[in-house]
Amino acid sequence: MKNRNYSLWALSWPIFIELFLQFLLGAADTFMVSEISDDAVAVVGFSHQLFNALTVLFTVIASGAGILIAQKLGARKEEDARSISIIALKTTVLIGAAISVLLIALPGPIASLLQMPEELLPLARTYISIVGGSMILAAIMSTLSAAIRNTGNTRGPMYTAIGMNVVHIFLNYGFIYGAFGLPEWGLAGVAISTVVSRLLASALLVYMFLFAFERRIWWGDIKLWSRSLFREILRIGWPLGVYSGNWVLSQLVIFTFIGTLGAAQLAARTYMNTLESFCFLIGFSIALATQIRVAHLFGAGNTREAYKDAYKGLWIGQLVVIANSFIIFLFGSQALGLFTSDPDILAICAGLLGLNLLLQPGKMLNMTIADSLNAVGDTRFTMYVSTISMWGVAVLVSYFFSIHLGYGLTAIYICMIADEYLRGFVCWLRWRSFKWASRAGSPELPAQGGAAAEA
Repeated sequence: MKNRNYSLWALSWPIFIELFLQFLLGAADTFMVSEISDDAVAVVGFSHQLFNALTVLFTVIASGAGILIAQKLGARKEEDARSISIIALKTTVLIGAAISVLLIALPGPIASLLQMPEELLPLARTYISIVGGSMILAAIMSTLSAAIRNTGNTRGPMYTAIGMNVVHIFLNYGFIYGAFGLPEWGLAGVAISTVVSRLLASALLVYMFLFAFERRIWWGDIKLWSRSLFREILRIGWPLGVYSGNWVLSQLVIFTFIGTLGAAQLAARTYMNTLESFCFLIGFSIALATQIRVAHLFGAGNTREAYKDAYKGLWIGQLVVIANSFIIFLFGSQALGLFTSDPDILAICAGLLGLNLLLQPGKMLNMTIADSLNAVGDTRFTMYVSTISMWGVAVLVSYFFSIHLGYGLTAIYICMIADEYLRGFVCWLRWRSFKWASRAGSPELPAQGGAAAEA
Protein backbone atom coordinates (compact mmCIF):
# COMPACT_ATOMS: atom_id res chain seq x y z
CA MET A 1 0.00 0.00 0.00
CA LYS A 2 1.13 3.54 -0.69
CA ASN A 3 1.62 5.73 2.38
CA ARG A 4 -1.28 8.17 2.26
CA ASN A 5 -1.95 11.05 4.65
CA TYR A 6 -5.65 11.53 5.41
CA SER A 7 -5.31 14.17 8.13
CA LEU A 8 -7.70 17.12 7.78
CA TRP A 9 -4.86 19.63 7.45
CA ALA A 10 -2.87 17.58 4.91
CA LEU A 11 -5.99 17.17 2.76
CA SER A 12 -7.45 20.65 3.10
CA TRP A 13 -4.57 23.05 2.48
CA PRO A 14 -3.77 21.84 -1.07
CA ILE A 15 -7.51 21.83 -1.84
CA PHE A 16 -7.70 25.41 -0.58
CA ILE A 17 -4.80 26.52 -2.76
CA GLU A 18 -6.36 24.76 -5.74
CA LEU A 19 -9.73 26.42 -5.10
CA PHE A 20 -8.11 29.78 -4.42
CA LEU A 21 -6.31 29.57 -7.73
CA GLN A 22 -9.59 28.68 -9.43
CA PHE A 23 -11.10 31.73 -7.73
CA LEU A 24 -8.24 33.87 -9.03
CA LEU A 25 -8.81 32.37 -12.47
CA GLY A 26 -12.49 33.30 -12.33
CA ALA A 27 -11.76 36.74 -10.91
CA ALA A 28 -9.07 37.36 -13.53
CA ASP A 29 -11.50 36.19 -16.21
CA THR A 30 -14.18 38.56 -14.94
CA PHE A 31 -11.73 41.45 -14.57
CA MET A 32 -10.18 40.98 -18.00
CA VAL A 33 -13.50 40.35 -19.74
CA SER A 34 -14.89 43.49 -18.10
CA GLU A 35 -12.29 45.37 -20.15
CA ILE A 36 -14.17 44.16 -23.23
CA SER A 37 -17.66 45.13 -21.98
CA ASP A 38 -20.24 44.44 -19.27
CA ASP A 39 -22.19 42.52 -21.92
CA ALA A 40 -19.24 40.17 -22.32
CA VAL A 41 -19.19 39.63 -18.55
CA ALA A 42 -22.90 38.77 -18.60
CA VAL A 43 -22.31 36.24 -21.42
CA VAL A 44 -19.46 34.56 -19.53
CA GLY A 45 -21.50 34.34 -16.32
CA PHE A 46 -24.58 33.02 -18.11
CA SER A 47 -22.57 30.51 -20.17
CA HIS A 48 -20.83 29.12 -17.10
CA GLN A 49 -24.22 28.36 -15.56
CA LEU A 50 -25.05 26.37 -18.70
CA PHE A 51 -21.71 24.54 -18.57
CA ASN A 52 -22.19 23.77 -14.87
CA ALA A 53 -25.61 22.29 -15.63
CA LEU A 54 -24.23 20.03 -18.36
CA THR A 55 -21.28 18.84 -16.28
CA VAL A 56 -23.77 17.08 -14.03
CA LEU A 57 -24.05 14.44 -16.75
CA PHE A 58 -20.50 13.29 -16.06
CA THR A 59 -20.09 14.34 -12.42
CA VAL A 60 -22.67 11.63 -11.65
CA ILE A 61 -19.88 9.17 -12.43
CA ALA A 62 -16.89 11.22 -11.25
CA SER A 63 -18.34 12.07 -7.82
CA GLY A 64 -19.64 8.59 -7.12
CA ALA A 65 -16.31 7.09 -8.15
CA GLY A 66 -14.37 9.53 -5.95
CA ILE A 67 -16.31 8.57 -2.82
CA LEU A 68 -16.00 4.86 -3.60
CA ILE A 69 -12.24 5.18 -4.15
CA ALA A 70 -11.81 6.65 -0.65
CA GLN A 71 -14.06 3.97 0.85
CA LYS A 72 -12.26 1.13 -0.94
CA LEU A 73 -8.84 2.42 0.08
CA GLY A 74 -10.08 2.71 3.67
CA ALA A 75 -11.15 -0.94 3.44
CA ARG A 76 -7.71 -1.80 1.92
CA LYS A 77 -9.24 -2.86 -1.42
CA GLU A 78 -6.63 -1.18 -3.63
CA GLU A 79 -7.43 -3.07 -6.83
CA ASP A 80 -11.12 -2.24 -6.60
CA ALA A 81 -10.27 1.45 -6.16
CA ARG A 82 -7.97 1.31 -9.19
CA SER A 83 -10.60 -0.39 -11.35
CA ILE A 84 -13.31 2.09 -10.31
CA SER A 85 -11.15 5.02 -11.41
CA ILE A 86 -10.52 3.50 -14.86
CA ILE A 87 -14.19 2.62 -15.42
CA ALA A 88 -15.25 6.13 -14.38
CA LEU A 89 -12.76 7.78 -16.75
CA LYS A 90 -13.93 5.79 -19.77
CA THR A 91 -17.57 6.56 -19.07
CA THR A 92 -17.13 10.30 -18.50
CA VAL A 93 -14.99 10.72 -21.63
CA LEU A 94 -17.86 9.39 -23.75
CA ILE A 95 -20.37 11.68 -22.04
CA GLY A 96 -18.08 14.71 -22.35
CA ALA A 97 -17.55 14.06 -26.06
CA ALA A 98 -21.32 14.00 -26.68
CA ILE A 99 -21.80 17.30 -24.82
CA SER A 100 -18.97 18.91 -26.81
CA VAL A 101 -20.57 17.98 -30.11
CA LEU A 102 -23.94 19.37 -28.97
CA LEU A 103 -22.52 22.75 -27.92
CA ILE A 104 -20.42 23.15 -31.04
CA ALA A 105 -23.43 22.41 -33.25
CA LEU A 106 -26.19 24.40 -31.48
CA PRO A 107 -24.82 27.33 -29.42
CA GLY A 108 -27.35 29.92 -30.65
CA PRO A 109 -30.55 27.88 -30.21
CA ILE A 110 -29.40 26.76 -26.75
CA ALA A 111 -28.74 30.35 -25.61
CA SER A 112 -32.12 31.50 -27.01
CA LEU A 113 -33.92 28.61 -25.31
CA LEU A 114 -32.44 29.72 -21.97
CA GLN A 115 -33.79 33.27 -22.42
CA MET A 116 -30.47 35.01 -22.94
CA PRO A 117 -31.15 38.68 -23.82
CA GLU A 118 -31.25 39.19 -27.60
CA GLU A 119 -28.42 41.72 -27.64
CA LEU A 120 -26.06 39.16 -26.06
CA LEU A 121 -26.70 36.31 -28.53
CA PRO A 122 -23.87 37.07 -31.01
CA LEU A 123 -21.26 36.99 -28.23
CA ALA A 124 -22.92 33.92 -26.69
CA ARG A 125 -22.72 31.91 -29.91
CA THR A 126 -18.99 32.45 -30.12
CA TYR A 127 -18.21 31.78 -26.47
CA ILE A 128 -20.48 28.76 -26.01
CA SER A 129 -19.31 27.02 -29.19
CA ILE A 130 -15.59 27.38 -28.36
CA VAL A 131 -15.60 26.71 -24.61
CA GLY A 132 -18.43 24.19 -24.91
CA GLY A 133 -16.40 22.25 -27.45
CA SER A 134 -13.85 21.51 -24.73
CA MET A 135 -16.34 19.86 -22.37
CA ILE A 136 -14.66 16.53 -23.04
CA LEU A 137 -11.56 18.02 -21.41
CA ALA A 138 -13.68 19.22 -18.48
CA ALA A 139 -14.93 15.64 -18.09
CA ILE A 140 -11.38 14.29 -18.02
CA MET A 141 -10.29 16.92 -15.49
CA SER A 142 -13.30 16.32 -13.23
CA THR A 143 -12.87 12.55 -13.13
CA LEU A 144 -9.10 12.48 -12.73
CA SER A 145 -9.08 15.23 -10.10
CA ALA A 146 -11.69 13.32 -8.06
CA ALA A 147 -9.79 10.05 -8.39
CA ILE A 148 -6.39 11.51 -7.51
CA ARG A 149 -7.75 13.64 -4.65
CA ASN A 150 -9.57 10.71 -3.03
CA THR A 151 -6.39 8.64 -2.92
CA GLY A 152 -5.18 11.26 -0.44
CA ASN A 153 -3.05 13.13 -3.00
CA THR A 154 -4.62 16.58 -2.91
CA ARG A 155 -1.36 18.22 -4.00
CA GLY A 156 -1.53 16.87 -7.55
CA PRO A 157 -4.70 18.76 -8.52
CA MET A 158 -3.23 21.80 -6.74
CA TYR A 159 -0.12 21.78 -8.96
CA THR A 160 -2.36 21.37 -11.97
CA ALA A 161 -4.41 24.40 -10.93
CA ILE A 162 -1.24 26.48 -10.62
CA GLY A 163 -0.15 25.66 -14.14
CA MET A 164 -3.64 26.11 -15.55
CA ASN A 165 -3.98 29.55 -13.96
CA VAL A 166 -0.63 30.80 -15.25
CA VAL A 167 -1.36 29.69 -18.81
CA HIS A 168 -4.94 30.97 -18.82
CA ILE A 169 -4.13 34.44 -17.45
CA PHE A 170 -1.14 34.78 -19.79
CA LEU A 171 -3.25 33.89 -22.84
CA ASN A 172 -6.21 35.99 -21.66
CA TYR A 173 -4.02 39.05 -21.45
CA GLY A 174 -2.51 38.35 -24.84
CA PHE A 175 -5.80 37.81 -26.65
CA ILE A 176 -7.64 40.73 -25.01
CA TYR A 177 -4.91 43.34 -25.39
CA GLY A 178 -3.04 41.92 -28.40
CA ALA A 179 0.10 41.41 -26.30
CA PHE A 180 2.97 38.89 -26.73
CA GLY A 181 2.41 38.86 -30.50
CA LEU A 182 -1.08 37.33 -30.12
CA PRO A 183 -4.06 38.67 -32.11
CA GLU A 184 -6.59 40.90 -30.33
CA TRP A 185 -9.57 38.53 -30.43
CA GLY A 186 -11.61 39.76 -27.43
CA LEU A 187 -14.11 37.27 -26.00
CA ALA A 188 -13.25 34.65 -28.64
CA GLY A 189 -9.64 34.84 -27.45
CA VAL A 190 -10.73 34.33 -23.83
CA ALA A 191 -12.62 31.22 -24.95
CA ILE A 192 -9.57 29.86 -26.80
CA SER A 193 -7.45 30.55 -23.73
CA THR A 194 -9.84 28.41 -21.67
CA VAL A 195 -9.55 25.51 -24.12
CA VAL A 196 -5.74 25.61 -24.24
CA SER A 197 -5.39 25.73 -20.45
CA ARG A 198 -7.84 22.83 -20.07
CA LEU A 199 -5.88 20.78 -22.59
CA LEU A 200 -2.60 21.25 -20.73
CA ALA A 201 -4.23 20.55 -17.35
CA SER A 202 -5.80 17.34 -18.69
CA ALA A 203 -2.42 16.13 -19.94
CA LEU A 204 -0.81 16.74 -16.54
CA LEU A 205 -3.63 14.98 -14.67
CA VAL A 206 -3.42 11.97 -16.99
CA TYR A 207 0.28 11.64 -16.17
CA MET A 208 -0.43 11.79 -12.40
CA PHE A 209 -3.28 9.34 -12.77
CA LEU A 210 -1.01 6.67 -14.27
CA PHE A 211 0.90 6.52 -10.96
CA ALA A 212 -1.97 7.18 -8.54
CA PHE A 213 -2.28 3.58 -7.31
CA GLU A 214 0.07 0.86 -6.08
CA ARG A 215 -0.02 -0.86 -9.46
CA ARG A 216 0.66 1.54 -12.30
CA ILE A 217 -2.14 2.18 -14.79
CA TRP A 218 -1.26 1.23 -18.36
CA TRP A 219 -2.97 2.14 -21.61
CA GLY A 220 -4.00 -1.50 -21.93
CA ASP A 221 -6.21 -1.04 -18.86
CA ILE A 222 -8.66 0.89 -21.05
CA LYS A 223 -10.25 -2.51 -21.78
CA LEU A 224 -10.98 -3.07 -18.08
CA TRP A 225 -14.65 -3.32 -17.13
CA SER A 226 -16.62 -4.65 -14.16
CA ARG A 227 -20.38 -4.60 -14.15
CA SER A 228 -20.56 -4.96 -10.36
CA LEU A 229 -18.17 -2.05 -9.73
CA PHE A 230 -20.02 0.12 -12.25
CA ARG A 231 -23.27 -0.65 -10.41
CA GLU A 232 -21.60 0.49 -7.19
CA ILE A 233 -20.59 3.75 -8.84
CA LEU A 234 -24.13 4.31 -10.07
CA ARG A 235 -25.66 3.36 -6.72
CA ILE A 236 -23.84 6.26 -5.09
CA GLY A 237 -23.42 8.38 -8.19
CA TRP A 238 -26.91 8.78 -9.63
CA PRO A 239 -28.49 10.31 -6.50
CA LEU A 240 -25.36 12.42 -6.12
CA GLY A 241 -25.74 13.49 -9.72
CA VAL A 242 -29.35 14.47 -9.12
CA TYR A 243 -28.25 16.33 -5.97
CA SER A 244 -25.59 18.26 -7.90
CA GLY A 245 -27.93 18.63 -10.85
CA ASN A 246 -30.60 20.18 -8.67
CA TRP A 247 -28.16 22.90 -7.67
CA VAL A 248 -26.71 23.76 -11.07
CA LEU A 249 -30.01 23.44 -12.92
CA SER A 250 -31.86 25.52 -10.35
CA GLN A 251 -29.10 28.13 -10.61
CA LEU A 252 -29.47 28.05 -14.38
CA VAL A 253 -33.23 28.60 -14.08
CA ILE A 254 -32.61 31.43 -11.62
CA PHE A 255 -30.19 32.97 -14.13
CA THR A 256 -32.98 32.89 -16.70
CA PHE A 257 -35.14 34.80 -14.20
CA ILE A 258 -32.37 37.35 -13.78
CA GLY A 259 -31.95 37.51 -17.57
CA THR A 260 -35.54 38.71 -17.89
CA LEU A 261 -34.71 41.49 -15.42
CA GLY A 262 -32.10 42.88 -17.82
CA ALA A 263 -28.39 42.79 -18.66
CA ALA A 264 -27.48 44.99 -15.67
CA GLN A 265 -29.01 42.52 -13.19
CA LEU A 266 -27.30 39.63 -14.98
CA ALA A 267 -23.91 41.35 -14.86
CA ALA A 268 -24.45 42.24 -11.18
CA ARG A 269 -25.13 38.62 -10.30
CA THR A 270 -21.99 37.54 -12.19
CA TYR A 271 -19.85 40.08 -10.30
CA MET A 272 -21.37 38.99 -6.98
CA ASN A 273 -20.66 35.34 -7.82
CA THR A 274 -17.00 36.22 -8.21
CA LEU A 275 -16.96 38.21 -4.98
CA GLU A 276 -18.86 35.59 -2.97
CA SER A 277 -16.39 32.89 -3.99
CA PHE A 278 -13.83 34.47 -1.69
CA CYS A 279 -16.14 33.97 1.30
CA PHE A 280 -16.18 30.21 1.35
CA LEU A 281 -12.96 29.10 -0.36
CA ILE A 282 -11.31 27.88 2.84
CA GLY A 283 -14.61 26.58 4.17
CA PHE A 284 -15.30 24.59 1.03
CA SER A 285 -11.79 23.13 1.07
CA ILE A 286 -12.37 22.01 4.66
CA ALA A 287 -15.75 20.52 3.71
CA LEU A 288 -14.23 18.58 0.79
CA ALA A 289 -11.33 17.36 2.94
CA THR A 290 -13.88 16.29 5.57
CA GLN A 291 -15.80 14.33 2.94
CA ILE A 292 -12.65 12.45 1.94
CA ARG A 293 -11.82 11.70 5.58
CA VAL A 294 -15.36 10.61 6.42
CA ALA A 295 -15.49 8.28 3.39
CA HIS A 296 -12.10 6.78 4.26
CA LEU A 297 -12.95 6.32 7.95
CA PHE A 298 -16.37 4.89 7.12
CA GLY A 299 -14.83 2.44 4.64
CA ALA A 300 -12.40 1.34 7.35
CA GLY A 301 -15.29 0.75 9.77
CA ASN A 302 -14.48 3.70 12.08
CA THR A 303 -18.04 5.00 12.14
CA ARG A 304 -17.87 7.00 15.36
CA GLU A 305 -14.72 8.81 14.29
CA ALA A 306 -16.30 9.56 10.91
CA TYR A 307 -19.32 11.03 12.69
CA LYS A 308 -17.24 13.32 14.86
CA ASP A 309 -15.05 14.42 11.95
CA ALA A 310 -18.05 15.98 10.22
CA TYR A 311 -18.64 18.29 13.20
CA LYS A 312 -14.96 19.16 13.44
CA GLY A 313 -14.97 20.25 9.80
CA LEU A 314 -18.25 22.15 10.26
CA TRP A 315 -17.13 24.31 13.19
CA ILE A 316 -13.73 25.12 11.71
CA GLY A 317 -15.35 25.99 8.38
CA GLN A 318 -18.02 28.20 9.96
CA LEU A 319 -15.43 30.31 11.77
CA VAL A 320 -13.56 30.92 8.53
CA VAL A 321 -16.69 31.60 6.44
CA ILE A 322 -18.12 34.10 8.91
CA ALA A 323 -14.82 35.98 9.10
CA ASN A 324 -14.52 36.10 5.31
CA SER A 325 -18.13 37.26 4.94
CA PHE A 326 -17.43 40.26 7.17
CA ILE A 327 -14.35 41.13 5.11
CA ILE A 328 -16.47 41.13 1.95
CA PHE A 329 -19.17 43.20 3.67
CA LEU A 330 -16.62 45.84 4.70
CA PHE A 331 -14.58 46.03 1.51
CA GLY A 332 -16.93 44.60 -1.15
CA SER A 333 -17.93 47.92 -2.65
CA GLN A 334 -14.31 48.89 -3.27
CA ALA A 335 -13.58 45.47 -4.78
CA LEU A 336 -16.57 45.69 -7.11
CA GLY A 337 -15.29 49.04 -8.33
CA LEU A 338 -12.31 47.21 -9.84
CA PHE A 339 -14.64 45.31 -12.17
CA THR A 340 -17.14 47.92 -13.32
CA SER A 341 -17.91 51.63 -13.08
CA ASP A 342 -21.56 51.26 -14.07
CA PRO A 343 -23.54 52.99 -11.25
CA ASP A 344 -26.64 50.81 -11.76
CA ILE A 345 -24.66 47.57 -11.44
CA LEU A 346 -22.77 48.86 -8.39
CA ALA A 347 -26.01 49.93 -6.71
CA ILE A 348 -27.53 46.48 -7.23
CA CYS A 349 -24.44 44.73 -5.81
CA ALA A 350 -24.22 47.06 -2.81
CA GLY A 351 -27.67 45.99 -1.69
CA LEU A 352 -26.65 42.32 -1.75
CA LEU A 353 -23.49 42.55 0.39
CA GLY A 354 -25.45 42.50 3.66
CA LEU A 355 -27.47 39.48 2.56
CA ASN A 356 -24.23 37.65 1.87
CA LEU A 357 -23.51 37.69 5.62
CA LEU A 358 -26.55 35.43 6.08
CA LEU A 359 -26.04 33.33 2.96
CA GLN A 360 -22.53 31.99 3.55
CA PRO A 361 -22.98 30.27 6.97
CA GLY A 362 -25.97 28.42 5.53
CA LYS A 363 -23.87 27.29 2.59
CA MET A 364 -21.16 26.05 4.94
CA LEU A 365 -23.67 23.99 6.90
CA ASN A 366 -24.83 22.35 3.68
CA MET A 367 -21.36 21.76 2.30
CA THR A 368 -20.13 19.93 5.38
CA ILE A 369 -23.12 17.91 6.55
CA ALA A 370 -24.57 17.02 3.14
CA ASP A 371 -21.12 16.06 1.85
CA SER A 372 -20.59 13.88 4.91
CA LEU A 373 -23.88 12.11 4.25
CA ASN A 374 -22.78 11.58 0.66
CA ALA A 375 -19.43 10.25 1.87
CA VAL A 376 -21.11 7.42 3.76
CA GLY A 377 -23.35 6.58 0.82
CA ASP A 378 -26.57 8.22 2.07
CA THR A 379 -26.89 10.00 -1.25
CA ARG A 380 -30.59 9.37 -1.78
CA PHE A 381 -31.50 11.39 1.30
CA THR A 382 -29.53 14.44 0.18
CA MET A 383 -31.07 14.01 -3.27
CA TYR A 384 -34.62 14.11 -1.88
CA VAL A 385 -33.89 17.12 0.33
CA SER A 386 -32.21 19.08 -2.45
CA THR A 387 -35.03 18.34 -4.91
CA ILE A 388 -37.76 19.59 -2.59
CA SER A 389 -35.93 22.62 -1.18
CA MET A 390 -34.08 23.93 -4.24
CA TRP A 391 -37.00 23.70 -6.63
CA GLY A 392 -39.66 24.57 -4.08
CA VAL A 393 -37.92 27.47 -2.33
CA ALA A 394 -34.94 28.65 -4.41
CA VAL A 395 -36.84 28.47 -7.72
CA LEU A 396 -40.62 28.61 -7.30
CA VAL A 397 -40.78 30.98 -4.34
CA SER A 398 -38.07 33.21 -5.79
CA TYR A 399 -39.98 33.38 -9.10
CA PHE A 400 -43.13 34.43 -7.28
CA PHE A 401 -41.42 37.25 -5.36
CA SER A 402 -38.81 38.35 -7.90
CA ILE A 403 -40.77 38.17 -11.17
CA HIS A 404 -44.45 37.96 -10.28
CA LEU A 405 -44.35 40.55 -7.46
CA GLY A 406 -41.43 42.46 -8.96
CA TYR A 407 -38.95 42.47 -6.05
CA GLY A 408 -36.08 41.50 -8.37
CA LEU A 409 -32.65 40.20 -7.44
CA THR A 410 -33.03 40.95 -3.72
CA ALA A 411 -35.96 38.54 -3.48
CA ILE A 412 -33.94 35.85 -5.26
CA TYR A 413 -31.13 36.23 -2.72
CA ILE A 414 -33.51 35.97 0.24
CA CYS A 415 -35.00 32.78 -1.19
CA MET A 416 -31.52 31.36 -1.73
CA ILE A 417 -30.75 32.01 1.94
CA ALA A 418 -33.96 30.26 3.04
CA ASP A 419 -33.12 27.27 0.82
CA GLU A 420 -29.60 26.91 2.26
CA TYR A 421 -30.74 26.92 5.88
CA LEU A 422 -33.66 24.59 5.25
CA ARG A 423 -31.47 21.98 3.56
CA GLY A 424 -28.70 22.39 6.11
CA PHE A 425 -31.03 21.91 9.08
CA VAL A 426 -32.73 18.82 7.62
CA CYS A 427 -29.38 17.22 6.73
CA TRP A 428 -28.08 17.97 10.22
CA LEU A 429 -31.08 16.18 11.74
CA ARG A 430 -30.33 13.18 9.51
CA TRP A 431 -26.64 13.13 10.48
CA ARG A 432 -27.43 13.42 14.17
CA SER A 433 -30.02 10.62 14.01
CA PHE A 434 -27.37 8.14 12.81
CA LYS A 435 -29.90 6.48 10.49
CA TRP A 436 -27.30 6.58 7.72
CA ALA A 437 -25.09 4.20 9.70
CA SER A 438 -27.84 1.70 10.45
CA ARG A 439 -28.91 1.69 6.79
CA ALA A 440 -25.34 0.90 5.77
CA GLY A 441 -25.16 -1.95 8.28
CA SER A 442 -22.33 -0.39 10.23
CA PRO A 443 -21.24 -2.56 13.17
CA GLU A 444 -19.97 0.46 15.10
CA LEU A 445 -23.03 2.37 16.29
CA PRO A 446 -23.17 4.77 19.24
CA ALA A 447 -24.90 3.32 22.26
CA GLN A 448 -27.48 6.13 22.41
CA GLY A 449 -27.63 7.43 18.87
CA GLY A 450 -26.10 10.56 17.43
CA ALA A 451 -26.24 12.60 20.61
CA ALA A 452 -23.99 10.12 22.36
CA ALA A 453 -21.47 10.10 19.58
CA GLU A 454 -21.42 13.89 19.41
CA ALA A 455 -20.71 14.24 23.11
